Amino acid sequence: MFDTALLQREWTAFRRPGRITALAAATLTVIAFGLLFAFGSRSDCGGPCPAVPTAADGSIVSDTFWFVHRDLGPEGSITARLTSMTGTITYPPPDHDEIVPGLVPWAKTGIIVKDGIEQGSAYAAVMMTGDHGVRMQYDYEHDIAGSRGEASPESPRWLRLTRSADTITGYESSDGEQWRAIGTATLTGLPNTVQVGLFAASPGDLTLREVGLGGVIEESRFTQATGVFDSIALEGAADGAWLSEPIGRMNRTDWEKHHNASGAVEQDGVITVSGTGDIGPHSEEGGRTVRNLLAGLAAGLIVVLVVAARFGARTAVPAPGPSLVCRAVVVGAASFVTGLVAIGVVLPIGIAVLERNGVPVPPVPLLTGSRVVIGLAVVLALCSAFAYWLGTLLRRGWAAIAVVLSLVALPYAVTAFPLLPDAVSQWLLRLTPAAAFAVQQTTVEYPQVVAHYAPSAGYFPLPAWAGIAVLCGYTLAAAWWALSRHRNDRRIEPVAS
Repeated sequence: MFDTALLQREWTAFRRPGRITALAAATLTVIAFGLLFAFGSRSDCGGPCPAVPTAADGSIVSDTFWFVHRDLGPEGSITARLTSMTGTITYPPPDHDEIVPGLVPWAKTGIIVKDGIEQGSAYAAVMMTGDHGVRMQYDYEHDIAGSRGEASPESPRWLRLTRSADTITGYESSDGEQWRAIGTATLTGLPNTVQVGLFAASPGDLTLREVGLGGVIEESRFTQATGVFDSIALEGAADGAWLSEPIGRMNRTDWEKHHNASGAVEQDGVITVSGTGDIGPHSEEGGRTVRNLLAGLAAGLIVVLVVAARFGARTAVPAPGPSLVCRAVVVGAASFVTGLVAIGVVLPIGIAVLERNGVPVPPVPLLTGSRVVIGLAVVLALCSAFAYWLGTLLRRGWAAIAVVLSLVALPYAVTAFPLLPDAVSQWLLRLTPAAAFAVQQTTVEYPQVVAHYAPSAGYFPLPAWAGIAVLCGYTLAAAWWALSRHRNDRRIEPVAS
């Protein structure tokens, strides 16, 4: 449909100093905003900061709980009966001045096998949860459902873990006689001696406070869970007393200091364990790190859209279809390079600066980083092509700019902040071309983690491929309409006498 000579001619027409300067300004804006965030972010704990829990794959995880444990050899098991699980939630809304009994949905207490007491080490656990029954969880990301229900003196739950080298199997029972397997985990590389015992943890209770025009921001409230165990039986474990200690930092809140300290009490074969914290994946900071480094993307996007729309509006007179297509390719290629340079510079440098400033930064795998950099460059190219076709269609630069900013830049910008209700933001990122910016998402939604899974928190409602498909649909529709109109205009163009 077009040849190299035609492309070169259209590129020569496009590369006016004003346009090149504008695209260079867009590149520098994205880089400047990202580096301002990176250089302005520092971690200050008033002393040495605690180590950030990191799993074997390098990902940042949650790994804080109270642990009552002993050594366990390469073959063995632990069995315990959980007769009670209770909890506390502090300062619930709307008054924020009460302490009430209760369990958050993913409070957990049970038995666990762990590769030492270092945070981030491999583990497998069988537990009762606040609202999801019995579960087997291992290595932070994996969760297997057991039976539903609660634990009480009238309806206790028997839990069991067996170890055979690297293989851990979880069981549950209602009477201690009939056992049902929940699942099996392979923890590759477990040493001969691991830690086995009882634990309790309770993540913060998520509260959403309304702001703006219906948007919400997250607030977390302190919670604590307590489990009561008896009939504890060990095979393959060392003799002696239980060791009782926190994994991670604990007993620092006013509630723990002055009301009920996290810890364990043993009396007549009954062990009561209280703890806070969580064991599981923790990806929120990683997603927001990437998004914060791209804070200038909205401003750069606006510049790219304005340049493309005005370039398209220059086609105010009928032109051959191949010329129109070549112009769209040229403006798309220029925007692609703009995005590739801007994002390819700001992400690696920004992450390096954050790490130097002591800010915890989850690793961004090479494939993920490449997807973000190249994917966003492609999205900018498609957005500029869409703006170009609107310009050729509407033939008024201001009109094309107004339409494309309303359809692309505005939805992307307003959904990045807690301004609109979550449902409105999610629909905007499903139905508008801004859906394609899902390609930048690095956060992962986990069913076993209560979080604010909304655009303002870094979660897009569509996967990357679906978001790009939405943008492609808009771009192709605008191109078809513009080409059809120009084709018709050329048919009725008067012949000069």
